Amino acid sequence: MTSETASRPFQDIHDTFRPRVLCYLARLVGEHEAEDLAQEVFVKVERGLPRFRGDARLSTWIYRIATNAAVDRMRGASARQSAEFRLLDNTREFAEVPSLDQHLMRKDLHACFGRFVDGLPVNYRAVVVLSEVEEFTDREIADILGLSVRTVKIRLHRGRARLLQELKANCKAEDWL
Repeated sequence: MTSETASRPFQDIHDTFRPRVLCYLARLVGEHEAEDLAQEVFVKVERGLPRFRGDARLSTWIYRIATNAAVDRMRGASARQSAEFRLLDNTREFAEVPSLDQHLMRKDLHACFGRFVDGLPVNYRAVVVLSEVEEFTDREIADILGLSVRTVKIRLHRGRARLLQELKANCKAEDWL
């Protein structure tokens, strides 16, 4: 165990990371699956903590466990159900309070965007969510997913391109201007 984890009891780690990991999992596998999956992730974190060597940041290690659990779940029978992407739950704040019309337009845009993120293949969806929603760097995403930075950049580029193509074809342009 590293000095980073030795000084942080599991409960502190759980309390710090669980809300973000839960949101991340909800974006990947849907809200109904996310709660159970988050529980599984933190059981694995608690069990693995004594063996955590600190080769990566603690957050990167935890997100890698979460991503692997989500991918395993999506490969199972429950993956046939559509995941619910909730960009509206994002914790980013807006500088000013939008008008009701702006709020409704933004809500429509997020719903449209979310449908197409849900439709991305898992390898694109994971990098797009980790980058655009969780705001991890390309290097951190590579560590979380066990990929090269080059592969992350390629998947991110292709995922964004596919999203843009779908948005242009299916969402009202005035909603995302």
